[in-house]
Amino acid sequence: MNLRRLSAVSFGHMAIDILNASIAMILAVLAVDFHLSNAQIALGGMAYALMGSLTQPFFGVLADRLGGRWLGAVGLLWTAVFYYAATFAQDYFTLITLMTIASLGSGAFHPQGAMNAGAAGGPKATTGTSVFFLLGQLGLALGPMIVGVLLEEVWMLGPRIMAIATLPFVVWMALGLRKPLVRVEEEPPRPATLAQRRRRQERIARARAVSNSVAQPNRRWVALVAFAVLVALRASVHQIFYGMLPKYFADLGFTPTQFGFMVGVPSVAIALGSMAGGVLGDRYDQPKILLWSLLAATPFSWMMLDIVDGWVFYPIAFVAGFLVGIPHSILVVMAQRFLPHRQGLASGAILGFTFASGAVGMGVAGPIADFYTLSAVMHVVALMPLAAAFCAVFLRTRIATAMPVAPAAGSAD
Repeated sequence: MNLRRLSAVSFGHMAIDILNASIAMILAVLAVDFHLSNAQIALGGMAYALMGSLTQPFFGVLADRLGGRWLGAVGLLWTAVFYYAATFAQDYFTLITLMTIASLGSGAFHPQGAMNAGAAGGPKATTGTSVFFLLGQLGLALGPMIVGVLLEEVWMLGPRIMAIATLPFVVWMALGLRKPLVRVEEEPPRPATLAQRRRRQERIARARAVSNSVAQPNRRWVALVAFAVLVALRASVHQIFYGMLPKYFADLGFTPTQFGFMVGVPSVAIALGSMAGGVLGDRYDQPKILLWSLLAATPFSWMMLDIVDGWVFYPIAFVAGFLVGIPHSILVVMAQRFLPHRQGLASGAILGFTFASGAVGMGVAGPIADFYTLSAVMHVVALMPLAAAFCAVFLRTRIATAMPVAPAAGSAD
């Protein structure tokens, strides 16, 4: 495992996601001054997420061509500059416009980040990817906590300090990812034992028996559709919780510092869950991990919304976040293995689709919350992992392992 490359891209991920995670907090505290409705808060978060997500396939293709050498550092710098400028906005439209432009840097960062993380992991691509997402999720957890305290103490000077503090990470990434990536052939597999050959023949026989009753192309399309719906549902849960929980807790009377930590705790747990999912995905059946983690996440997500007073909230929120986080690394690596020779494109496509579907889900949730109540919407969202778990039933097998990517020969990384 190439720790130098992995640490550069992972800590850069943490830095950019600290900024990304603070958007919902800023909108929540400006709701009174700017007279914002739930729909406007959701629209702002959706615009930010969509701009950063829909451009990711394009940046993924660019990462394939450039090897991801400069996109990370430039993307982080771009986001920091426009994020800093947005803190001087005096109205909702200017704020959202500048924030949306800032999100282009996030769109450039993530495809190359996932590609470099998988490459740095070598034969443990899922573990390397999960480390990358662990640091990103830690950034998403620290963002609300840091900005909540700073907004309460120094108002908009706080986000400006956060933007400037990302500059050392820009330099780190520029140095750590300066070498291109080249593909290497997989190591030849070890000869199969007699027991392994027998089990393989049994699996082939079962697959042939199933194919006699169900057409293979239909099964593949069912799996692809189920995979896409699962990603969209889980992303919507994740994005709506991130985007609307600050407003939900603010409506309950909590201060920015308090609800910053209340949002941060499940975010830390999502980071740890993503890491755990990556390790488990390298060892066990991936569809089963998706199924059981999503089923278990539902009751804790529901309780997190109702049990908000006292210390009991925090372990419940932690477990909910941990279980919601488990599928993330697994889903990214499964998508990368659909396109083993275009992993930048695959990374951009899956991350772009993830963020875009989550953004659309949040955009739909905002107006509904104004029509009904925000509490009703959040409780419906807490039940969505059940539908995602149902989709996991159709993902019967692991996707074939992709050809790994490694740094070019002679790299100083």
